[in-house]
Amino acid sequence: MGSQGGRIESVAMRMKGFRRTAGIWTGALAVIIIAVNVLLFFCVAEDENRAYRVQINRVEQIIKEQGAASVDIGEFANISGIRVLSRGAGEEEKIRFFAGGEDEAAIRYIDGVYYRIDWRNGPIAASGHQNHFKAELTIWVNVVMAVMSLLLFAFLLFIKNKILSPFHEVTKMPYELAKGNLPGEIKENKNRYFARFIWGLNLLRERLEAQTEKELALQREQKTMILSVSHDIKTPLSAIKLYAKALSRNLYDETGAVDRQKEIGDKICQNVEVIENFVAHIVAASGQDFLDLTVENKEFYLDELLQEIDSYYREKLSYLQTDFEVRRGSNCLLKGDWESSIRVLQNVMENAIKYGDGKQIKISVSEEEDCKLITVSNSGCDLPKEEMPHIFESFWRGSNVGNRSGSGLGLYICRQLMMKMDGDIFARVAGDRMEVTVVFRMV
Repeated sequence: MGSQGGRIESVAMRMKGFRRTAGIWTGALAVIIIAVNVLLFFCVAEDENRAYRVQINRVEQIIKEQGAASVDIGEFANISGIRVLSRGAGEEEKIRFFAGGEDEAAIRYIDGVYYRIDWRNGPIAASGHQNHFKAELTIWVNVVMAVMSLLLFAFLLFIKNKILSPFHEVTKMPYELAKGNLPGEIKENKNRYFARFIWGLNLLRERLEAQTEKELALQREQKTMILSVSHDIKTPLSAIKLYAKALSRNLYDETGAVDRQKEIGDKICQNVEVIENFVAHIVAASGQDFLDLTVENKEFYLDELLQEIDSYYREKLSYLQTDFEVRRGSNCLLKGDWESSIRVLQNVMENAIKYGDGKQIKISVSEEEDCKLITVSNSGCDLPKEEMPHIFESFWRGSNVGNRSGSGLGLYICRQLMMKMDGDIFARVAGDRMEVTVVFRMV
């Protein structure tokens, strides 16, 4: 119980952990948004630097091809002027040429002449269209990041409200059921993720409640019967005791004693018969069916039944490295209860897994008159043939069980269910194989 309570507390801790993780994700996303904006700022600045370089290269190309007089500075947003150093320039002029000016400059040596190309960088020199584009790009990047943030937040909120919170609400019920408490029914909601899970828990609770009521009623009946029988038996036992004492003390030694003794003997026999009737009543009551097995006979297809068993055991037997073969035969409609039919075949399969050698399990289908026979056979049968007539009895277990756990009710329940479905079940040993055949009526 302590470990179960620890599991419930761990669920609450997981909820706190989820909120903490969601906070970390949100913070990390905010850091990413800031980093993207900073990166975008530097990328835009780098683009501006690249713009003036491109314009300088274009001016240089025009000077080479057409001369400096052909350059129209108005066509270049970043170029502020062009100066030429004449071939016979003095030292002062050279100094002013290379060092002077408020703007940045690029010196180019073209056809034996030095050209100074002055340029400006930044928003002042950029065109209105460029500034608009940069601002628009920044806005769109932030809008996209904001939408992504909202979607992530909505997704985390969806997980919390639709998955974690509903699951947290139902985690207490299995714990209460394990303790024997039967809490109220869990209200079903529109959550498609847990609808079947909640339905299954409610069904389990109802069945446990019905089983508990049945056990209590059975205990009351048993106690009532024991009290009633024990009270009723006291009277004939007392009479037999008195008659026995009288005979042992020779109280009937007078004339006519033989007739009197015969009369006493007859009364003793009558009281013994009364006691025997009480004992027979107890035996009959103990032999009554103690399982409340109900079926609802409908129609279902043979292929669907075999597919259900195949899909249920295929992966499990593959993991156990057991060769599993299913031979289906022709499909048809069968009469019976779907859930009970699955239960019968699962019981038979579990026996084949538990008591076989694990090498091979085979399911085959045959037909006799208006019946379909589904046979489950397994290799490695070591049950003595003389014990075969008892395998469908309640609480009976064969001599080959070893240390395997079990109640001895599996095949007994199978027979009871098949009889209620107007079918049958039988078994035989063929060599080293156990074959259990389930008989279904065809529609």
